[in-house]
Amino acid sequence: MELILASQSPRRRELMGRITEDFTVVVSDVEEVRDPAWPVQELPRYLAAQKAEAVSKSRPDALVIGADTIVALDGTVLGKPRDDEDAFLMLKNLSGKTHKVLTGVAFYRGGKELSSFVQTTEVDFYPLSDRQIRRYLATGEHRDKAGAYGIQGFGGLFVEGIRGDYFNVVGFPMAKVAKELEKWEDR
Repeated sequence: MELILASQSPRRRELMGRITEDFTVVVSDVEEVRDPAWPVQELPRYLAAQKAEAVSKSRPDALVIGADTIVALDGTVLGKPRDDEDAFLMLKNLSGKTHKVLTGVAFYRGGKELSSFVQTTEVDFYPLSDRQIRRYLATGEHRDKAGAYGIQGFGGLFVEGIRGDYFNVVGFPMAKVAKELEKWEDR
C-alpha cells in the first residue's frame, strides 16, 4: 500500500521519516478554507482533512496523512507572521504567557476520512525583552512558522516548559501518528 504525507513542511517530512521511510510526499494544492464558526480546538483537524482529502481524491488507493498546526493564545489563532513586525507582535503577546499548540491529523483513503484527531500541547514562555525578540527575528527562523517561532531551533530559548508532546509543537505528533497508522496500514 502506498503511504502519502500531504504536507510541504520539512519538519513533518523529517518526523514522518522516523516512523517509516516508505512514504512519499504529495503537496496538496487546495486553498485552505477557514470557517469562522469552527471552534479553535477543531480548526487544525478541519484544515488537515482538507489537505488529505484533496490528495486522496487524486490517489484513491493510497493512505494519505494530512496535518496542520496552529498556535492559540487565549482562544485567538496566531498564524504564520506576515512580516517581521507581525512576528514581533506575536512574540510580544506570547511573552510570559502560556499558549496552546494544536496539530490536527487526518487519515484518508479513496477520498474518505478514516480517522482524525487533534493533539494539544501547552507551552509556557519566559518573559521576553524587545532585544531578545529582535535578536531572534534576525535569525529568520520565525518565517513560515505558526506563532512566529520554532521550538526545535533558537525559539526553544523562549520556552520555560511544556505540557504534552514536544513533537506536536514541532508540528507533527509522531508517536500518536504512528499508533494511528498501525490501524490503517494493512487494511
